[in-house]
Amino acid sequence: MRKPKGEYAIQTVINAMRLLEAFSDEEELGVTELSRRLVLHKNNVFRLLATLEQQGYIEQSSDNERYRLGVKALELGRSFMRSRSLLGRARPVLDGLAAKSGETAHLAVLRGHEVVHLDGSQSEQLITTGLRVGRRMPVHCTALGKVLLGCAAEEVREAYDREVVATRPMEKRTATTIDDRDKFFEHLRTVAVRGFAHDLEECEDGLCCVAAPVFDGEGGVVAALSISAPAFRLSADDLLQETSPLVVDAAGRLSRGLGYAS
Repeated sequence: MRKPKGEYAIQTVINAMRLLEAFSDEEELGVTELSRRLVLHKNNVFRLLATLEQQGYIEQSSDNERYRLGVKALELGRSFMRSRSLLGRARPVLDGLAAKSGETAHLAVLRGHEVVHLDGSQSEQLITTGLRVGRRMPVHCTALGKVLLGCAAEEVREAYDREVVATRPMEKRTATTIDDRDKFFEHLRTVAVRGFAHDLEECEDGLCCVAAPVFDGEGGVVAALSISAPAFRLSADDLLQETSPLVVDAAGRLSRGLGYAS
């Protein structure tokens, strides 16, 4: 007679899974908090974190030395979600947007006051911007971030103002980055009215982007689509007149696929 599968379970693996699950409702956790939640000695927690960090499922913040989920956790989630809901529906839209625009298209969400790139598609151009799948980027200087914040509910902007802007200076990454609080929130009001946002070399010199929001069936902003390209190929006029309508149209189609009725 076969043994019950539970008898083959490895406790260390179970503890590692429990540790990962602890981040389901927390963006970042420290060793002490994890030790308390898991009822494990700090040494055991540290060894689990070190192992998961080595494999890419956990990463340590350089700002406060706390831990958060790593890129491999996102990649694993992407595999599960590929045929489901947002990512499943976004894949053909991204491919179509990249093909039609001739540039790199991205899908991103707002997590912990940062932009997290979930998926992307590149064109066949010889010179193109790279994919950023799994990467975290600032909100204030990216088209994706400005759309995710500007088109979201007021309480989302209030939380960003309170928990980010009020606690540290807005990093001026290039000469065109908006690093003044009042100008930034005024800019977000323009984004909300327009329904799209531009990044004219605000995050990186030589890189321009345009993004539009994706809504779910309840009318909430769940993600954003973008196109990014080298500045020499995508001028401010091109962004406004040609590229923005492509992104807005693609985001609209994805929103309708998620049940949004504008």
